[in-house]
Amino acid sequence: MKKFALSAVALVAAAVAAPAFAQSSVTLYGRVNTTVENQKVNNGSRTWVVQNNSSRFGLKGTEDIGGGLKASFNLESGFNSDTGAAASTFWGREAWVQLAGSFGAIRLGNITPESYFATADYVSMHNHDTGPSSDALYGGPFLNKNKVMYMLPAMGGFSMSVAMTAGEKVVKNGTDIGANYDAGPMHLGFGYSKQGAQSQWAARGLFEMGPVTLGGYFQRNDLGATTQNIWRLAGMYASGASEFHVNLGAANKGPKAGQWTLGYNYNLSKRTKVYTYYTKYDLNKDTAAADAEFSSLAFGVRHNF
Repeated sequence: MKKFALSAVALVAAAVAAPAFAQSSVTLYGRVNTTVENQKVNNGSRTWVVQNNSSRFGLKGTEDIGGGLKASFNLESGFNSDTGAAASTFWGREAWVQLAGSFGAIRLGNITPESYFATADYVSMHNHDTGPSSDALYGGPFLNKNKVMYMLPAMGGFSMSVAMTAGEKVVKNGTDIGANYDAGPMHLGFGYSKQGAQSQWAARGLFEMGPVTLGGYFQRNDLGATTQNIWRLAGMYASGASEFHVNLGAANKGPKAGQWTLGYNYNLSKRTKVYTYYTKYDLNKDTAAADAEFSSLAFGVRHNF
């Protein structure tokens, strides 16, 4: 009888717990992105290297609490795919918890700035702003630590987030704002961040026209002692599994700089691609260090999981 009673209790407990388990999920995801590159730094000779391109893995989960509320989390870590070394801060890419409902969402923790996602990241199409061909010009306060972020409910293609970062007596408190508007083939974005005497704002547009996608952003970056105007244009032509990419950017001062990239992607599947690109930038065009240049010819494989 005692054994029967214990079994009955276990069955009742399992029945009560089952709905909660059915309404929650945890997903392992990531990306391994590695290139072989022939690089030249300054006036040195060219060197072959195996290069990590922001490889990462993470855990994310969601629980439907009921009553229109959902709890979720995201933990993401970077690693070097060329050596296997872990990132110095293990969950340094993302580490947050969120509660969402009809009011929008509140997110707490270490969060990549929405101002960046809404502008520079959005138009970095050929390799998702990773590796040596990533955007070397976009600047300003990049606020991710000790953050409280509120995301408004999406309204007719418009979405917006407002975040505050706590300096905790180490650095100044900060503000980060990101906004997006999507209407069919037109995608617009705006980002703003400020910390102490430094601030930046940027506006972005991206337009899809059949096989052609054109995008760009303009950024005003106030460094306190000087102010930069930064711009970037990006284009993609897609034909079957092939993508042809070009992007060009420049900064007018602080220091004056320029960067351009030509790339080709071949999508073997929705998750795997092979690609090649050539990139070059000069970050000191208006200084005595005129040889502060970098260029690379790369061949790579990227796999998402």
